[in-house]
Amino acid sequence: MIQLGVNIDHVASVRNARYRGPLVQDGEPDPVRAAHEAELGGADGITVHLREDRRHIQDRDLGLLRSLVKVKLNLEMAATDEMVAIAARLKPHTAMLVPEGRQEVTTEGGLDVAGQAPRMREVVKRLQDSGLIVSAFIDPDDRQIDACRAAGFDVCEVHTGPYAAAFAARGGDLRRPELAAELDKVRAAGARIRSAGIRFNAGHALNYHNVAHVAALEGVAELHIGHAIVSRAIYTGLREAVREMKRLMVQAAQ
Repeated sequence: MIQLGVNIDHVASVRNARYRGPLVQDGEPDPVRAAHEAELGGADGITVHLREDRRHIQDRDLGLLRSLVKVKLNLEMAATDEMVAIAARLKPHTAMLVPEGRQEVTTEGGLDVAGQAPRMREVVKRLQDSGLIVSAFIDPDDRQIDACRAAGFDVCEVHTGPYAAAFAARGGDLRRPELAAELDKVRAAGARIRSAGIRFNAGHALNYHNVAHVAALEGVAELHIGHAIVSRAIYTGLREAVREMKRLMVQAAQ
């Protein structure tokens, strides 16, 4: 059965817009609580990205999540010595190597495994020696898939951003060749990944409108989705949040 990994980074982004430094631990919304809510909603895994600049998820969050998450915890991370050491110490269930840029809003492309093969082999071995499943976030490119196999990755997550952009631009109409071509790239990458004996995951910019075509691809094991779910929660959860706030106000004013 296909699994859903819920990325809760943007819950931390909302918190950090108001709370900084030592106040973060008492700030809201707390991504640790969000992970619990996601589990209750049926999430098969929780994903967080501990960035070098700590723009959303903090070290405090990752430590608590590792202790409290009852499903799979997936740590997105750059292939730096600092992050490898953190992953080796905290031991999330999966470590997913991603490219990281200071100026990007979110991850903007796949990891260039082929272009840094010796480093990738070293990092993969260090993480696997620590007992972790190791994943690579890559573009749907044969060269990168082959490099992942050579480096020993357990999982490849295919970047679905171009597919999502084409879906939005073409109104989700698969009769439009541009959209069909992007979906075919993901499909072909998945087949090549599986033939290499590697687990096929996918993610990035998937939402409630475009997810079905990717979820229907043969052999896809897991999708990682974050922003769309957090965005939807603002609407589906807002009514109850307003009702509870009004109740407290009216009760206090009586």
